[in-house]
Amino acid sequence: MATAGDRLDLVVFGATGFTGQFVVEEIARIETENAGLSWGIAGRSRAKLEKIRQQAAKETGRSLEHVEILVADVSDQDSLDRMASRSKVVINCVGPYRFYGEQVVKACVNNGASTVDISGEPQFLEGMQLKYHEAAEKAGVYVVGACGFDSIPADMGTCFVHEKFDGDLNGIESYFKVQTGPKGYRGIHYATYQSAIHGFANAHELGPLRKQLFGKRLPRSNHKLPNRGNLHYSDVISAYCLPFLGSDKSVVQRSVFHNYETRGWRNIQYSPYVGIGGMLRTVGVTILLAFFGLMASFKFGRTLLEKYPRAMTLGAVSHDGPTREQMAETSFSMTFVASGWKQKAPRDEQHSEKPDQSLVARVSGPECGYIATPICLVQSAITILKEADKMPGTGGVYSPGAAFLDSTLIQRLTEHDVKFEVLGDK
Repeated sequence: MATAGDRLDLVVFGATGFTGQFVVEEIARIETENAGLSWGIAGRSRAKLEKIRQQAAKETGRSLEHVEILVADVSDQDSLDRMASRSKVVINCVGPYRFYGEQVVKACVNNGASTVDISGEPQFLEGMQLKYHEAAEKAGVYVVGACGFDSIPADMGTCFVHEKFDGDLNGIESYFKVQTGPKGYRGIHYATYQSAIHGFANAHELGPLRKQLFGKRLPRSNHKLPNRGNLHYSDVISAYCLPFLGSDKSVVQRSVFHNYETRGWRNIQYSPYVGIGGMLRTVGVTILLAFFGLMASFKFGRTLLEKYPRAMTLGAVSHDGPTREQMAETSFSMTFVASGWKQKAPRDEQHSEKPDQSLVARVSGPECGYIATPICLVQSAITILKEADKMPGTGGVYSPGAAFLDSTLIQRLTEHDVKFEVLGDK
């Protein structure tokens, strides 16, 4: 195993992928803020990696000849071991993580490297915690998944609300909204779509996983969050909304569980929603999601979804993803509506009266998939690199809200255009 002095600070694995190229550019932009930062890029093809390095240099106006190139392939465990042994933190951009993620986690844990990823796949994220937490803790490394748009805004937003809420926090409803520009937004990249297909298809795996992972239920509030149903209009973001089907809820629940166990938090309810727009559009999206869920539930349907992504999603998914111009015009916001009580009670004592305190906060930033995600991912990696002393234990597998609660990650993100702010009372 390489010594600390022989290791690169950061290595981007999957640098030639659609998201990976933007992660490389983001590190190129911020490396001068971090004196002496050493980094590399890794993937299957040296020639393609060299092109990505050249492209990043052109896009950022920086010389990147010092950026090392490492050849590594998920089908070759030895190559992953070599990559991990040369890294302090591996930034893993190779998905779907259900198929390709564990190999990287294994290599990092076995070779003394921490790792972050952008997985939005609850089965993978929770499975890795169950399988590798003790080994990572023993190795002194951190494995932190969901460090992109899934699920930094939701998870660190919940931590931010918890910090700012004056009293006992009962629950949070979050509302995600995207604002596009004149050029529109071409939509979801195929790799994200493929992960969603297999997540839907294998949702049944989560129940048994969670029984092993959590082992017990936390005390439940006497006052449940409102049941909004499958479609409702929100005055908070002035749009019709659907339940958000991503990994945010499961990631936040993992953080709440950890912080209940180790930091004295109360159990916090969390309900995420996504704003679609007008009624007609929202009904159309609902029908499309129902069709997607049905097709993903059987093998032939999944084959059709994967083979004909554009046709099966009415153009919402492509292998190309959005253009740089579309990304530059797009932004996101996630608004948090929190409720609870002014008067604090012992942690496991449930309030009998209705909540009498509220707070509204917001996380906002640039386009979420390929601008904000690299920002969140890179700053998460930098935080592990520089603030391991503020992270839990000596290592382990954590959600972002468990790993980074005591760090300066929120401050770092705010300084890099992903802003956290309190808007006031509801």
